[in-house]
Amino acid sequence: MARTYRQLDGVLLFDKPLEISSNDALQKVRRLFQAEKAGHTGTLDPLATGLLPICFGEATKFSSALLDADKTYRALLRLGQTTSTGDAEGEITAEHPVEAGQAEVDAVLAGFRGETQQLPPMHSALKHQGKPLYEYIRKGETIERELRNVVIHDLVLNSFFGNEMDITVRCSKGTYIRTLAEDIGAALGCGAHLIGLRRTAIAHFDLRDGYNWQQLEAMTGAGRDACVLPPDSLMPDMPKLQLDAVQIKRLAQGQRLGLDTGFPDGKLCLYGPQGFIGTGLLQGRRLAPERLLSEVAKQAARLAAS
Repeated sequence: MARTYRQLDGVLLFDKPLEISSNDALQKVRRLFQAEKAGHTGTLDPLATGLLPICFGEATKFSSALLDADKTYRALLRLGQTTSTGDAEGEITAEHPVEAGQAEVDAVLAGFRGETQQLPPMHSALKHQGKPLYEYIRKGETIERELRNVVIHDLVLNSFFGNEMDITVRCSKGTYIRTLAEDIGAALGCGAHLIGLRRTAIAHFDLRDGYNWQQLEAMTGAGRDACVLPPDSLMPDMPKLQLDAVQIKRLAQGQRLGLDTGFPDGKLCLYGPQGFIGTGLLQGRRLAPERLLSEVAKQAARLAAS
């Protein structure tokens, strides 16, 4: 029997399980919700778990709002061993005794807080000449990479016992936690690699508000739909501007509006009588459409033709 898909718009905070790719998780959730269109924001490796926002339908238009967002992770490091990949998937390449004490660990972690630089790992999806780096390393090729500036906003030691360290990291986009693990191990003089990673937050989205597969599967269809947040939940801090039907029609036809909104230049969330309609760009008291919901454009086209 053919599966029937439907228009569904919004954001689901999904708790991605272990040993499944982000894309596989996306397709599995999409089929469960019978959504015509879906995309995820912020890829997680198969060995990582946690928050994977999945955007359905019209929400995919606004998923870029999370591109520059800070992320929070809970990471488990094994000290005294380095691996070929920087995590538990790789082969052990070196072993050293772990002699660091609490005071030394605290001092090393303090050195990573704030602005720092990282060398992107070869086992990553970062692209070189259109291909991800991991494709080169699988062929035995190493590509020269440049150091990248990242920011470690918070780095908290949850526990340190024997050769294992449990940390919480809140960091800027582009931060590789496996590289941070390796760098911490190098600074301690014993080496380290990542053995567990769980993403707990992206920007204002928190894993505590998310749902895992077992929870979703046990719900009714209506129950699952109630878990989906509206598209504008992606942009809670963006200034909000209310428009009337005539203004919406003009925007949907590609026109700019002359408005004294009181807002500084930049992006705005736009709302009409029926709610959220999309985003606009304000420049010098002129409002231009940026991304509008498809239904808004369709309604404008119908009105123009009538």
